[in-house]
Amino acid sequence: MKRISALLVSTALAQEWPYYGGDPGGMKHSPLRQITPANVSKLRVAWEFKTGDVSDGKTLPVRSSFEGTPLVIDGVMYLTTPFNRLIALDPETGKQLWAFDPKLDRERPFNLYINRGAAYWTNGKLKRILYGTLDGRLLSIDAATGEPDPGFGVKGFVDLRKGVADKFPGRGYGMTSPPAIYKNLVICGALAHDGEPQGPAGDVRAFDVATGKLVWQFHTVPHAGEFGNDTWEGDSWKERGGANAWSILSVDQQRGLVFLPLTSPATDLYGGDRKGANLFGDSLVALDAATGRRKWHFQTVHHNIWDYDLPAQPNLITVTRARRPVPAVSQVTKTGFVFVFDRVTGKPLFNIEERKVPPSEIPGEQAWPTQPFPVKPPPVTRQSMHPGELNNAVPETRAFCEKLIEGAVFGGLYTPIGLKPTVLFPSTNGGPNWGGASFDPETQTLFVNSMDIGFIQRMAKRPEGSLIPYRSQGMQTPNSRFWDRNLIPCQQPPWGHLTAIDMNTGEFRWRSVLGVIDDLVARGIPPTGTSNLGGSIVTAGGLVFIGATNDSRFRAFDKRTGKELWVHRLPASAHATPASYVGKRTKKQYVVVAAGGGNKYNSTFADTLIAFSLP
Repeated sequence: MKRISALLVSTALAQEWPYYGGDPGGMKHSPLRQITPANVSKLRVAWEFKTGDVSDGKTLPVRSSFEGTPLVIDGVMYLTTPFNRLIALDPETGKQLWAFDPKLDRERPFNLYINRGAAYWTNGKLKRILYGTLDGRLLSIDAATGEPDPGFGVKGFVDLRKGVADKFPGRGYGMTSPPAIYKNLVICGALAHDGEPQGPAGDVRAFDVATGKLVWQFHTVPHAGEFGNDTWEGDSWKERGGANAWSILSVDQQRGLVFLPLTSPATDLYGGDRKGANLFGDSLVALDAATGRRKWHFQTVHHNIWDYDLPAQPNLITVTRARRPVPAVSQVTKTGFVFVFDRVTGKPLFNIEERKVPPSEIPGEQAWPTQPFPVKPPPVTRQSMHPGELNNAVPETRAFCEKLIEGAVFGGLYTPIGLKPTVLFPSTNGGPNWGGASFDPETQTLFVNSMDIGFIQRMAKRPEGSLIPYRSQGMQTPNSRFWDRNLIPCQQPPWGHLTAIDMNTGEFRWRSVLGVIDDLVARGIPPTGTSNLGGSIVTAGGLVFIGATNDSRFRAFDKRTGKELWVHRLPASAHATPASYVGKRTKKQYVVVAAGGGNKYNSTFADTLIAFSLP
């Protein structure tokens, strides 16, 4: 009877999307098989839902980015919006069941109105949706009613600023990604201010899911006497901002491990006041999920001065070594590297070499002399450029970029930004970004979307008495990226890819150009690929679904060949990761994605959640 009950539970979960990444370890894999390469061309819009939560920055002070991935549990869909509202929908019709509004102050100068999703907890009787807000609240909402849980914190919320941001009341601190759940713990990272050296701590914390009481706290910048504190010169660790987990955490429930993708210490482009390797900045850290104690770590960038955060959820996967299954964790990075480790021991499953990199010319800066380079897999994004590779496809772009690079330095990966304009690949947005990767357990293939967008910056002297003596200074391009004013990159295409990696061998299975620029296609230029934010999912039916691209398209690729099989035009770009589930009544497989556009890549804004199914 126990085996039959377990099978029924497993089947139910397979038909839902109960976690941000589909499962606690973020594989972003759906076992559903209704939609296949043979019938995907018949996909149609099943329903649309408009949240009403959208801003182009003209009326409200901040722009919106609809990056949410909904959960689907027990026949209900739970969606978070850019204004941090939580909405329950019927997943087969898109009809709203209830909505909860945390009353975010929309006049505050956030970077973006944004929220990527929520988490679900149940003890079999009580059911709660837990998520964070831009202003630093952790909320527990009754999944049935949409009402705050009165026993959690104060009237249903915990003030996350307490204990980490008390000394910095004016600095930004909040949550943009869903928390992780382990047993009766809700484990939270945060988006922390990194514009000044000192600021709110990037610590990762676990709270009791019933009461909201703090259970453990992991110092991402080690305090005196703690492991890693000696990687900070003198007292530079004190009140250091950054080194936070703004992206998504992963949990190995069987082994009781939680995996943290940590980011750059503050400030992210100058480190003269924090000499040393700076643990645990830019490290993948495995903790005991029950206690918060460190099990192992690996630092992917030493003394980060490029804003090369770990932006994405670690993928908990299984690979084959010596004909035996090995529990592994893979971590995609902004630099385009994919690191792969034994999940339990932290041992690299492909060799990693420490290679010499250039020193910094900035007075007071002390770049780390080496950086880790995995031998396999190959990088999924461009990591260098020379002037002879300027864009030949678009004459006006080339003319603009020729002037832009006059006197510029072209460096390879980990070249420190200098006093002259410095062209580097990838940009501060990656390569891969928070959309991360999806993993197919059947073929043991990892699917990674990435963009080949560089940046051009220089370091400029600050006025006497400034907290730090140098700041990065962008050139006359949008967001300091290496493109023209129409966002056409300065280097030759392609500019975006979807890459399939055999995680047993570390070799590419295939690599497809991802995205188009309509104006260039109209001029007879073949598809170039484009910038992309958001991730993919892979299905047992044989498909990789992905929006992400800055061209207002939603696509399906054959997971075995990389051939684009289906494309649908959206009202705005889908800078979000999809989800897939089966309707309880219709028994149909649905694929759903948020199309919100905006962010920093385009001026088309929308608020539409769109579900697709077969006729």
